[in-house]
Amino acid sequence: DVINNFPYQDIRDYYAKWYRTDLQGIIIVGDINVDEIEAKLKKVFADVKAPVNPAERIYYPVADNQEPLIYIGTDKEVKNPSVNIFFKQDATPDSMKNTIAYYATNYMVSMAMNMLNNRLNELAQTANPPFTSAGAGYGEFFLAKTKEAFSLSASSKIDGIDLAMKTVLEEAERARRFGFTATEYERARANYMQAVESAYNEREKTKSGAYVNEYVNNFLDKEPIPGIEFEYMLVNQMAPNIPVDAINKFMQQLITDNNQVVLLAGPEKEGVKYPSKEEIAALLREMKSSDLKPYEDKVSNEPLISEDIKGGKIVSEKAGDIYGSTKLVLSNGVKVYVKPTDFKADQIIMKGVSFGGTSVFPNEEIINISQLNGVALVGGIGNFSKVDLGKALAGKRASVGSGISNATETISGSCSPKDFETMMQLTYLTFTSPRKDNEAFESYKNRLKAQLQNADANPMTAFSDTVTRALYGNHPRAVKMRESMVDQIDYDRIIEMYKDRFKDASDFTFYLVGNVNLEQMKPMIAKYLGALPSINRKETFKDNKMDIRKGQYKNEFAKKQETPMATIMFLYSGTCKYDLRNNILLSFLDQALDMVYTAEIREKEGGTYGVNCNGSLSKYPKEELVLQIVFQTDPAKTEKLSAVVVEQLNKMAKEGPSAEHMQKIKEYMLKKYKDAQKENGYWLNNLDEFFYTGIDNTKDYEKLVNSITAKEVQNFLAKLLKQNNEIQVVMTMPEESK
Repeated sequence: DVINNFPYQDIRDYYAKWYRTDLQGIIIVGDINVDEIEAKLKKVFADVKAPVNPAERIYYPVADNQEPLIYIGTDKEVKNPSVNIFFKQDATPDSMKNTIAYYATNYMVSMAMNMLNNRLNELAQTANPPFTSAGAGYGEFFLAKTKEAFSLSASSKIDGIDLAMKTVLEEAERARRFGFTATEYERARANYMQAVESAYNEREKTKSGAYVNEYVNNFLDKEPIPGIEFEYMLVNQMAPNIPVDAINKFMQQLITDNNQVVLLAGPEKEGVKYPSKEEIAALLREMKSSDLKPYEDKVSNEPLISEDIKGGKIVSEKAGDIYGSTKLVLSNGVKVYVKPTDFKADQIIMKGVSFGGTSVFPNEEIINISQLNGVALVGGIGNFSKVDLGKALAGKRASVGSGISNATETISGSCSPKDFETMMQLTYLTFTSPRKDNEAFESYKNRLKAQLQNADANPMTAFSDTVTRALYGNHPRAVKMRESMVDQIDYDRIIEMYKDRFKDASDFTFYLVGNVNLEQMKPMIAKYLGALPSINRKETFKDNKMDIRKGQYKNEFAKKQETPMATIMFLYSGTCKYDLRNNILLSFLDQALDMVYTAEIREKEGGTYGVNCNGSLSKYPKEELVLQIVFQTDPAKTEKLSAVVVEQLNKMAKEGPSAEHMQKIKEYMLKKYKDAQKENGYWLNNLDEFFYTGIDNTKDYEKLVNSITAKEVQNFLAKLLKQNNEIQVVMTMPEESK
């Protein structure tokens, strides 16, 4: 009602009242001449006058409350129940913020929240978790700058919000009553100090955006900005001298008997009951008298790998390979490309990849295939559960994960140079030792069931399902996971499938990019990557014929929604050669369509917040181009705006982008390319692309971008549209609801 009916003058008055010089800050960071920029700013803003009798900017106080404020809301489209519990505190005065005491308080907040969140995370891994997710935090109370709050949050299965709420309150009370243990604090402090050390090591490579954020926080909230050198020195002096007792005393202050606020939201569904305000108030009162025992911190000093690994050898080494990398071939067939860079002092990133993926498994195993990445390592690796592994890695900056897609299996990781051996050990264990843990698997299943329980309440689920059917029909691999299917997941079979994908490293290619000292790291590469199992099988991926529907197809359906909304998708597909030029042409097309639709549909028609254009060009299992256009609007405007979308698309296929749009796109792409060359991730992706598809993303890139004409973009789109493969899916409201 407000949006549809407010008088035009209201928004002008609001702008004049609040968008004014005395409330404004301008922050500019980058490769600039400060004096020149200051002079330009003065010139640009010379005619902007200070306001006369400006309205006072008031930070309204939030009143204290003795009895809890409790709000319960339900909605048909909410998927799962959730609760937020706040314990309001007085906000820190700005005058206190530029002090060592403020810094120490922030450190203690960080420690307390970190340790409490670790405990909540541990509970989420139990066989019958009391919540699907939970967290603790401290910060501003909603939008108010005049109150802060310690907050607890949780979400649950449909009938589980009582237990979720009780559990998070008990865990907060356990921490308040008995405190945290010395070993918990030791780990939290090590992780904190490691993060600050990493920022200090990268101090010469800090991006402009990071400085901007610091200045914004200082301007808006008076947050101190002493610089990383000072912070590093302060943390190293302060953290070792703040004992766990100080954190525990601080935790006691966070849970108050007054100033409590509870917000509970859940699905409006027949048969679902929520606790009453009286029951929630009783739960808060009973918190301090609940029967609790201190938390037991189970820790192990066991090394990541206890057995003696013989390792392998480097059988050949070739410097000056693709992109200036060094190619190592190991005795088990593993190939490793190492590219040292100086972009970041504290970063090495890694990827290992081979062909095969889930495509090699039969269609009948689709339930296990769909859950393979979620389940395979749910129990951790080696002798460590997920929780224990987190504890074992305290103070280290090293992480490794695996993924099995349709066509490939991959291992990815990152580390600080000093933790390179830890990353290699994690890689070895991730490859060879998925750990079976029935309790962790039960926990996964229960959380998945809760997630799927009421998924259909969200209308976008129906839209997504319809799109999948429109694209792939009833292909057995286009399965939609439902709650009733969760018990069909076969844990033993998934571990077997995972081991099958990683039992042969001979066809794996690894890439290491970053601050790599090759001579120091070669022995570790040989020891751990050279020890990976190898059976020299020859395989590639399989084409399971999961092809996008050909020809013209339209599915328009009605779905009752709480807020009337139409969602429209156009999808065009066809064959297209996979090469660098076509990838660049697709990027031009995406950006040109974005600009056209912003002007024609958002600005001119005022019909939608934005039209999303997303093109993708794939190489495997076959070369294919897909262009997807999606937007949401008022159901009454569906036909009109859909017609504009198609009209502008056909116009682009006849005339191509405007000269102005072409110039903007070229400038943007060349700037992005220049920036990307200073990123480790860019070079890792280039290595991966080169050996995966044979495409060199850097070869004559700038020349190619500059050579692209509007005519080529026009022809590129026209070729796609001529293949006559168009799928349209429209979700709108039933007639009687409009």
